Amino acid sequence: MVSQITRGIKISVHTSFEGTYFKNYKIHFAFSYEITIENHSKDSVQLISRHWEIFDSLNDTEFVDGEGVVGKKPVLKPGESHTYSSGCLLSSPFGSMKGYFNMINFTTTRSFRVMVPTFKLSTPFALN
Repeated sequence: MVSQITRGIKISVHTSFEGTYFKNYKIHFAFSYEITIENHSKDSVQLISRHWEIFDSLNDTEFVDGEGVVGKKPVLKPGESHTYSSGCLLSSPFGSMKGYFNMINFTTTRSFRVMVPTFKLSTPFALN
């Protein structure tokens, strides 16, 4: 698990390898990740959007932007947390993801960025 705190918001990530399968005559490696967002600040905040950089060791880096996370824009009061799960497919057994969440502080009405630390995606059978 990796964690990082930005402006009082702690992001923790746990990853799992889910298996392989064939799609369009190619093997793909499926990974899941669980992200917990904890509000350690004194203000209420809301996650508005996300930005991902997905590195696949056999392909170009893919950039993904979108609203919220898995269809939600959670509001976190001080001391609250939100956990969600998602996943990605890679064409290789190794990769990584990193990114950020755009959030708004309800006290100051200002938006800010919360960094998601780089987390590795690797198959256990391919590790040395």
